Amino acid sequence: MKRVTSMMLIALMSSGCGYALAGRGTSLPDYIRVIGVPLFKNSTPVFDVDRVITERVRTELIGRGKYEVKPEGVGVDAVVEATITSLSLTPATFDANRQASRYYITITASVSFKDLKSGKEIWANPSLSFRDEYQINNAASGTDVTAFFGQETNAVARLAADFARTVVSAMLEAF
Repeated sequence: MKRVTSMMLIALMSSGCGYALAGRGTSLPDYIRVIGVPLFKNSTPVFDVDRVITERVRTELIGRGKYEVKPEGVGVDAVVEATITSLSLTPATFDANRQASRYYITITASVSFKDLKSGKEIWANPSLSFRDEYQINNAASGTDVTAFFGQETNAVARLAADFARTVVSAMLEAF
């Protein structure tokens, strides 16, 4: 019995599972080397959020190490275009004084990734929604998203980084 169990354990350990770490693969054609990421459009009342998120998407693409990233959509192999359509702030937890202490921040965007050489869309999501939870330092901002983003630059930076990681992984891995 021990021998059978040992053989099964060895067989199980030596077999590959077929999974790989996410975030490192790509499904792009080999000729795509230069990706344009022009400034995203901002349809929200939050000033500068388009710039912060666009820069973070550029940084995430550069971090993949395979692509040259340019801030314009011409003279490139592929282009990422996006419109930030909404940002919302919703209380998630409350303290003993019934003041919100953590908030859900939801960003919705229309994102498109196009191969300019073939003229085909590689990946798109017209209503990509990303939500995360953040601790705030000043409860006075309530649910006013413009006040929150004006005061909480660290939350904006984290949101932009998380959003960029999600978008770039989806684009490159074609999910």
